[in-house]
Amino acid sequence: MHLEIRKMQRLSFRERQVVILKEMGYTTAEIARRLGLSPGTVATLYNRARGKGFEVVAVIPGEVLLPSEPEGEETEG
Repeated sequence: MHLEIRKMQRLSFRERQVVILKEMGYTTAEIARRLGLSPGTVATLYNRARGKGFEVVAVIPGEVLLPSEPEGEETEG
C-alpha cells in the first residue's frame, strides 16, 4: 500500500512540504521544528492547503485484497 496526494499542483511548495509531513504522521510541532517555522505558520499552511482541495488516496495492490489459499491446499491448474 502507498499513499498518493492528488491535486498537489494547486499547492505552494511550503504547503506541499507541510501536507506530506502531516500525512507521514508528524505533529505540527515536529513539522515546525523540521522546517524552521512556527507552529502557527504550519497550521495556517495546512489549513490553506486543505482549502485548495488536495486529496490523499490509499492505493492498495489487488493481490492484497484477494483471499489467500489455505495452507496445505493446492490449486488446480
